[in-house]
Amino acid sequence: MEVLMRNMFQAIGKNRSANQLAKRYGLRFGAARFVAGETIGQSIEVVRKLNQSGRVVTLDHLGEFISTEAEAMESTEMCLRTLDAIAESGVQSNLSLKMTSLGLDIDKELCMGNMRKILDRAREYGNFVRIDMEDYAHCQVSLDIYSELRQTYDNVGIVIQAYLFRTEQDIKDLNELRANLRLVKGAYKESPKVAFPEKKDVDENYKKIIKMHLLNGNYTAVASHDENMITFTKQLVKEHGIPNDRFEFQMLYGICEELQNRLVAEGYKVRVYVPYGIDWFGYFMRRLAERPANVWFVLKNMFK
Repeated sequence: MEVLMRNMFQAIGKNRSANQLAKRYGLRFGAARFVAGETIGQSIEVVRKLNQSGRVVTLDHLGEFISTEAEAMESTEMCLRTLDAIAESGVQSNLSLKMTSLGLDIDKELCMGNMRKILDRAREYGNFVRIDMEDYAHCQVSLDIYSELRQTYDNVGIVIQAYLFRTEQDIKDLNELRANLRLVKGAYKESPKVAFPEKKDVDENYKKIIKMHLLNGNYTAVASHDENMITFTKQLVKEHGIPNDRFEFQMLYGICEELQNRLVAEGYKVRVYVPYGIDWFGYFMRRLAERPANVWFVLKNMFK
């Protein structure tokens, strides 16, 4: 049943008609738990409250259904405005983005130009930009663009997914760039030809790449709500004397609040991934697919 529900929500999340319907009716039925509103102003207020609790943030203006150059430019402008708002408000937040929202599927050079505009603006503010990894079809081109950008920019990082067979080699290759990586298990539905189908294998690979990247001396963001992975990281850094300023834990807005606060109290850096915008539907569906408990939360709100 859990697998069927996961597949169903992942399929719905990619449906353009469902996305348009969601835009029309706004953040209802529980989505607001995971998405910090539809406007920059609303998201900045969420960031401010998280900062007050000792947590830092990475903001993401949601947008996954880009089909025209005009839409890509609009998404780029929203990223620029988000960086402006972060600087003007003084909150502690980086920026996360998906390159498909900047026109990657339209034209690679269009996307590259938009990335440079965003990184230039971020550099002006002394801020950092994280490229979110998307599905397997976008993996190699995303890494190619990241590698090219790293020749000019030191304020950019990318995400690596543990469930892909290729990931161990990617970690070795990215070590040459001294890459700042967010390490995740992976949330997209992929073929068993390219990804581990069994959770236990994903978990083992996740531990392997956390250890590899940390021992390589590179900044590591361990993005997981799995307490086993968090405990593994704590033990690893203690065993090897890795200081707390070389890594951080990252979690999603609205999930495992108690765990986030406990880690902060223990002296660890915790960054919360806070999405906002009207294109929230695909993101919301992936959150439902990841954890069945999220589905019951939404159903309860619907009946209320």
